[in-house]
Amino acid sequence: GYPPRDLLLNPNFVQSSLATLVDLSKQVACPTLVGTVQPNPHGELEGEKPLYNSMALLARGEVEKIFVKRLLPTYDVFDEYRYFAPGKESSFLTLANQLRIGVTICEDLWNDEQFWGRRNYRVNPVAELAALGVDLILNLSASPYTVGKQQLRENMLQHAVQRYQIPIIYVNQVGGNDDLIFDGQSVAFNRRGEIVCRAKSFQEDLLFIEFDPVTRDLLPSTINPLSSCAAEEIWSALVLGVRDYTHKCGFKQAVLGLSGGIDSALVGAIATSALGKDNVLGVMMPSPYSSEGSVADATTLAENLQIKTIKLPIESLMQSYDAVLHDLFAGTEFGIAEENLQSRIRGNLLMAIANKFGYLLLSTGNKSEMAVGYCTLYGDMNGGLAVIADLPKTLVYSLCRWLNRDREVIPKEILIKPPSAELKPNQVDQDSLPPYDILDDILEQSICQHHSLAEIVASGHDLTTVQKVLNLVHKAEFKRKQAPPGLKVTDRAFGTGWRMPIASKICL
Repeated sequence: GYPPRDLLLNPNFVQSSLATLVDLSKQVACPTLVGTVQPNPHGELEGEKPLYNSMALLARGEVEKIFVKRLLPTYDVFDEYRYFAPGKESSFLTLANQLRIGVTICEDLWNDEQFWGRRNYRVNPVAELAALGVDLILNLSASPYTVGKQQLRENMLQHAVQRYQIPIIYVNQVGGNDDLIFDGQSVAFNRRGEIVCRAKSFQEDLLFIEFDPVTRDLLPSTINPLSSCAAEEIWSALVLGVRDYTHKCGFKQAVLGLSGGIDSALVGAIATSALGKDNVLGVMMPSPYSSEGSVADATTLAENLQIKTIKLPIESLMQSYDAVLHDLFAGTEFGIAEENLQSRIRGNLLMAIANKFGYLLLSTGNKSEMAVGYCTLYGDMNGGLAVIADLPKTLVYSLCRWLNRDREVIPKEILIKPPSAELKPNQVDQDSLPPYDILDDILEQSICQHHSLAEIVASGHDLTTVQKVLNLVHKAEFKRKQAPPGLKVTDRAFGTGWRMPIASKICL
């Protein structure tokens, strides 16, 4: 799967991949294209990277031809120049001595200056293949999912087809690899720019499409529909991401803390859909500050999901911590340190359960909290996977309302009560943060759109509020560096593609 990252620096990994490719070539019954890596024979002599990002044509019992990726992305989650040298020419294969198929790999399609309004690379492989007179262009992709991306892909592909009058088949990876989710949705366009085939989203699929030798075009095949709304897309992506991360890391079951809040409720629902109700354990850990309603809401949620639960009250543990720290904390006021002890007690209990029984601990924090540091290091941030770390709080609510469209999965009381960490009496999130609709808009403008303080204020936000939020984002970087991987569903996530320094002065 993509990306293999620094496995590519391991010679044994590369050699094993090459050997597997040869074995596979002896097993396939028809010409087959397979994504792989290949050594760059000119690497040492010409000062180039030692590998190519490649595609192999397997035919007649051997590796018959190698195609090399031309355009190597180095933005967002991509870092291909770290490992690969770019290919120097575009190429094609010939089937049945008449069908000339131009071969491209992922980014090779993403450099049309007419579509983007600019060029990101010097060469345009699609234009080169058109000049070679190919009948069809095939693209093997590992294009990570972000919400709404499929429509962008299809618009780009349609533009390329209409510009060069060459049909395109775009084949995309499906599955979850660490923080990245690949949505599949492979698609084909005929010479007129019409969709003639689309594979399923967020699941493996096998479709057949025919090239008509008379019209020199693709014939209509199965066209699966796009997701009906963004919420359905995101839900499917997160379920796939949790399922694949869990299984690929060798886990079968997951555990999470159920607070009675909306974040843990959504994570519990996603985990149940991904792993099955018998493989999810919810742990309720009420403190003296937990409301009766929150405990009842967590119980109702578990009943709706039909998952197992246990209750571990933490009041006695809080008292033990207070006793140990009494002399050191004497003469000081109750504050954040004492509040965070509750979260850390819960985090330790969850980690103990995960260690004892081999469960994957799912962290339940959302993107809004991660952005401004409204989370406890070594407490609620504990976990092996942060399921909704790329969902702003307002999107968490939207997704829960969508989930409840046919029946009540998330108890309505969870949806209507003010969000609260419940670490002190009568606490609500808005004691410390702006209302989430305001906070999330500021974060969207700053993190995703790279707007300056002045631009955000000009959009209608209060100067003092914007300054506070941006300062919180800056100060919380050290927490994010220690957070579990979070599933990426937006264009700008706190993960592989977020590379901010911790020790720096804030520049507003």
